[in-house]
Amino acid sequence: MAKLGIEVHPVTRDRWDDLVQHFGPSGAYSGCWCMFWRIKSSEFDANGNKGNRRAMQRIVERSEIPGLLAYIAGKPVGWISLAPKEQFGRIVRSPLFKDIDDQPVWSVVCFFIDKEYRKRGVGKRLLSAAADYAQSKGARILEAYPIDTKGKHRADAALFTGTQFLFEQAGFTEVARHKERRPVMRKSLK
Repeated sequence: MAKLGIEVHPVTRDRWDDLVQHFGPSGAYSGCWCMFWRIKSSEFDANGNKGNRRAMQRIVERSEIPGLLAYIAGKPVGWISLAPKEQFGRIVRSPLFKDIDDQPVWSVVCFFIDKEYRKRGVGKRLLSAAADYAQSKGARILEAYPIDTKGKHRADAALFTGTQFLFEQAGFTEVARHKERRPVMRKSLK
């Protein structure tokens, strides 16, 4: 990790062009622009790539921080999306990820790491920075919804929420499971 010289920064207005560069013309994956968890399915589908890009840009222009970017030698190579859980309407409405108690939580919902830099510690560094960032904003609990791969290989695109193993390594513990391969995991930030 230290050998790569990974720096992580919140996506602010002055980093918008870096997010655009990192996501590329496909908006990370299939025109998502990391809006999938934030809006209703009908709006997401109607938006398409351009509409989802505009929606994410509006978030950044309002000086909200939708996530963090990892850089190596000044190049954006990784993304993690996090915010208070209530900003992710699809998570809030999902029976798979329903609240397990009345504690306010921040949620980690997505990673997008440049193919060239996968399996090189970028995800771990982003997750560590996400915990620090959320804590600096007053969060006491960080929650995530990874995939339990059961030790088997999965296509990278299917792992955009991260793996259970990655979160376990970062000190998260499973607190609920409403579907076989979809644990709800938490880390205390106290």
